[in-house]
Amino acid sequence: MATLGVMKIVVHIERQVTRIRFSSDRLKRLVRFVCRRFQVRNAMINIRVVDDYQIRRMNKKFLNSSRNTDCLSFDLSEGRAGSKRLFDCVVNGPMAARQAKKRGRSQESELALYIVHCLLHNLGYDDRTSQQAVKMHEIEDEILQQRGYGLVYNRLPG
Repeated sequence: MATLGVMKIVVHIERQVTRIRFSSDRLKRLVRFVCRRFQVRNAMINIRVVDDYQIRRMNKKFLNSSRNTDCLSFDLSEGRAGSKRLFDCVVNGPMAARQAKKRGRSQESELALYIVHCLLHNLGYDDRTSQQAVKMHEIEDEILQQRGYGLVYNRLPG
């Protein structure tokens, strides 16, 4: 049990694709940064970097959609106040590589975007409406800029 003020954030990154370059340590620091920002004190966050086929299969199974997607997020927490948070994030490595090339960014920056996006969903943010999406993108840009990944949506945060 975490005591007040003490953070215990465990981050595990599983690479299931090899053709994408990123620093696991840097992405783990990003996850911990997001947790601190949103006052998540006790959590286990599992991140899997998968291929197009795997994410389409999961998207079909869990969301009944056969389309390719950038990421899927799962909050597996028990929901009790003060309990340990358990988040699973599944991110599409090949899509990150394609988008990074298209946007002139590093593959790691694109993966960082997907991971932050997953975490925001798990923390209660949504992007179903255009207004919600704008708010999420602003927060994503702010976090990514603060952690040295740069802006994704080409506008200043705030």
